[in-house]
Amino acid sequence: MSRIACKFGGSSVADHNQFLKIKKILQANSKRKVVVPSAPGKRHSGEAKLTDLLYLCHDLAQKRLALDAPFTLIRERYLDIESNLGLKAGMAQALEAFRKEIENGATRDFVASRGEYLCGLLMAAFLGAEFVEPKETIFFDKTGRIDPKTYDVLGKRMSDVDKLYVVPGFYGVDVKGNIKTFSRGGSDISGAIAARAIHAELYENWTDVSGLLMADPRIVENPHPLDEVSYREIRELSYMGASVFHDEAIAPVRDAGIPINIRNTNKPEEPGTLIVSKLPEVTKYDIAGVAGKKNFCMFSLEKTMMNKEIGFARKMLGIFETKGVSIEHMPSSIDSMSVVVSAEEIGDKTEAILEDLRRILEPDTLEVEPDLALLAVVGEGMSHQVGTAAKVFIALRDAKVNVRIIDQGSSEYNIIIGVDNSDYEKAIRALYTAMMTPNPAFPA
Repeated sequence: MSRIACKFGGSSVADHNQFLKIKKILQANSKRKVVVPSAPGKRHSGEAKLTDLLYLCHDLAQKRLALDAPFTLIRERYLDIESNLGLKAGMAQALEAFRKEIENGATRDFVASRGEYLCGLLMAAFLGAEFVEPKETIFFDKTGRIDPKTYDVLGKRMSDVDKLYVVPGFYGVDVKGNIKTFSRGGSDISGAIAARAIHAELYENWTDVSGLLMADPRIVENPHPLDEVSYREIRELSYMGASVFHDEAIAPVRDAGIPINIRNTNKPEEPGTLIVSKLPEVTKYDIAGVAGKKNFCMFSLEKTMMNKEIGFARKMLGIFETKGVSIEHMPSSIDSMSVVVSAEEIGDKTEAILEDLRRILEPDTLEVEPDLALLAVVGEGMSHQVGTAAKVFIALRDAKVNVRIIDQGSSEYNIIIGVDNSDYEKAIRALYTAMMTPNPAFPA
């Protein structure tokens, strides 16, 4: 029988009421056989994040200071869930043992991982499921990447298609046998790994939103939800600043062709957003969304006959490399070249970079343009439509937005535009409005 792997985020396991919702979700579809929980999230805006409290406990222990205050908050969270669910999951004993491990010098990663570990114990006890320890089944190689043997070991551990399994998110084990955590948001990665290990038909990622939106709701009023989006489109939107999905969580399921369904634990009746390898030939809209980021700067130089100077681009890029600055985009023409970088990353290195550019490349002119924003219109459907670029630039003209940068990748999945920071919100709204005409070929 094909199975579904379900990852539940912090908001989905924040208290005992959320646990009850999860049980109903699992009961609604018998294929949901693998549950990957995060650490309990914040119950209200004034509450500290549990993972932050865990890190604080570790830091205090390293300084030989008392960790009573933060640990008491941690302890209460788990005991409250256990008590309100009427469980006898041994939380008091597990927490006491954990406290001693912190005080005896447990590593930072070990301490952070216990948020998910303890939640996993509670979840398994509540659901009557089999607990799967990531320390025994999820392996990092010496480079810090997931060791491919993970999929075989974890898959065999969860081979019984009739059983319900709980695998805590966020951590695994390194080559030395020590607990190692993923980056923040890493439970998404754990869920994807579990989905691939069991050859799931679907990876459901349950959170507190009903899928993804086609624009930032803080800028665009009531943007349309995304019903279906491709892995490529998600990658482009994520790169351009959209809060979509943890980048590394896409790779394991994308490589195995497993779709991702982002769902709302609090509104399980809503279908959410489906992330797939390949979109149908006709989609409702030609774009997947509009996204962007502020605060870039552009170094622009001109030099006559630079195209005849072998190694010119390499030398220019090498200057940024030696200063430890990564490059976002690189618009160019026959006698000019520009480099767009994050203002935050460039920091106080501007003058040093300008000095090297003048000395090494001897340009005719050299300028720095600060306070730029980058926007992207993303969509696989754009490559099949005539006049997409015209729509984009007419919309910006009508909104009286001056375009500073134009860049379209060879894949034609996106059009990137640079504008002044001050025009950013206006440009996002103009582009979204212009591009949201439904495709007439899409069935009603």
